[in-house]
Amino acid sequence: MMKAWRSHQAGGPESLVLEAVPVPQPSGDEILVKVQGVGINFPDGLFLRDLYQVKAPRPLVPGSEFSGIVAKTGPAATGFAVGDPVIGRCGWGAMAQYLVLSQSKCVRLPESLPRVEAAAFTFAYATAYHALHDQAVLQPGETLLVLGAAGGVGTAAVELGHAMGAKVLACASSQAKVDHALARGASGGLVYAADLSAGDAQKALATQLKTLAPGGVDVVVDPVGGAYAEPALRSLRRGGRHLVIGFTAGIPRVPLNLTLLKSTRIIGVDWRTFVNEEPEHNARNVAALLDLWKAGKIAPKVTEIYPFDQAPAAIARLESRQAIGKIVVTVADL
Repeated sequence: MMKAWRSHQAGGPESLVLEAVPVPQPSGDEILVKVQGVGINFPDGLFLRDLYQVKAPRPLVPGSEFSGIVAKTGPAATGFAVGDPVIGRCGWGAMAQYLVLSQSKCVRLPESLPRVEAAAFTFAYATAYHALHDQAVLQPGETLLVLGAAGGVGTAAVELGHAMGAKVLACASSQAKVDHALARGASGGLVYAADLSAGDAQKALATQLKTLAPGGVDVVVDPVGGAYAEPALRSLRRGGRHLVIGFTAGIPRVPLNLTLLKSTRIIGVDWRTFVNEEPEHNARNVAALLDLWKAGKIAPKVTEIYPFDQAPAAIARLESRQAIGKIVVTVADL
C-alpha cells in the first residue's frame, strides 16, 4: 500500500484527503516511479475545482510534474532501468508515493542536477521555452516584457529570455517579486497593482509601460490575463507578439483594433496540446533546456518546500498569488 492525496469531489485544496491505496503496477511501456518531489503549478487548483479545460477523473490525485526514481518497469519499457533518476509530466497523479505512467512522459535526470529543483523544472521551463523559442521566435537584442514575472512560468521566461539574448523587462505585483526577477536576469521592471481594475487603472499601467519601454516591446509573455492584458498589448511595437499563456487574473477581453494598428499578433500557447501532438519536438526542447541548465545559463530556483503531509497548504499557497518562484512538495528523501 502507499499514501496518496485524493479529492473525491470538486473543491479547493481543502477537498484533498490523505488515503492509503494500492501501489499501481506498470504494464506495457509503463514505469513505476517512486516519487521524491512534486512541483506545484496553477492548473493543480483548476483540476481540483473542475475548472480546467480537461476534466480529470475522480478520485483525483493532483500533481502534474515530479522527480523520482524508477522502481519497476513494464515488459515493453526499454528506455529506463530500476534506479534511474527521472523527471516527468503527468497532468495529474503525482501527489502520491508511487506513480505509474508511460516511459514517454519521463526523462532521465542527469546526476549533476539537483532533485528538488528538478521536481519543478519541466512544466514552467518547457512552457516558457515553447512560447519563446517556437511561438514567438525570440531573437537576440529584442525586448521581452514578462507579466507575473515572479511566478513559475514568469521566472522561467525571464531566465530564458536573458539566456536567449533578449532585454527582459519584468512586471509583478510587489517590489519583492520584481527584485526576484531582476536577480534572475531582468534588466528593468515595474510594480503593478495586485488587483488591477479596468478603466483608469489600466490606462495608468499603459503609461507606466510606455515609460519603461519608450520604443515599445517585441514580445509579451502573459500568464496573467485579466485587466493586465490590454496595457501589455498596447506596449507592443510594430510586428510584436503577445503570448497568451494563462489567466491567473481572469480571461481578458481586448480591442482587436490594437493588433491591426501595429500589425501585432496574439499567439495562444497551449503546451499541453503541443506535448501531446508533437512529443518528439517537446523532447528536443526538454533536452535543450537540460543542456542550458547544465551549462549554467539557467538556474531554476525553488523558494518554498512543503512536506508531503502539508501538500494541500502548498497548493493553497500558490493560489494566494503571494508565492515567488517555484513551490515543491517533498514526498520522499531528495
